[in-house]
Amino acid sequence: MASEKLCTFTDKNFDETVVKSASLVLVDFWAEWCGPCRQIGPIVEALAAELDGQLTVGKLNVDENPSTAARFNIRGIPTLLVFSEGEIVESIVGLVDKPRLKSLVEKHL
Repeated sequence: MASEKLCTFTDKNFDETVVKSASLVLVDFWAEWCGPCRQIGPIVEALAAELDGQLTVGKLNVDENPSTAARFNIRGIPTLLVFSEGEIVESIVGLVDKPRLKSLVEKHL
C-alpha cells in the first residue's frame, strides 16, 4: 500500500526529517477539512510509492503543526514544497495532477 511510503512530519521532527535530510523531500501541507487536500492525497501517495528510494515524501497537518506552517508562510492548502539540502527548490499551491507534480519533482532528482 502506498501510504506505507509516506512520512508524517510534525513541528517536532520537521528539522531532523526534512531540513537536515540528505535526500530530496516532498512535503504536503494539508488539513483534514480541506477538500482539495483530500483530492491530492492519493496523488502524493502514488508518487511516494513510485519514487520510493529516490526521495522522501510526507505530509504535515497544518492544524496540528501550526509552527512549521507559519515558519514556511503557508497561507493556502494544499501546498507542496520540495526541499533539497534544506532549501525549498519547488513550491506548488493548490490541486495539481500527477503528471505535473511528478515532473516538478523529477527535475530535482
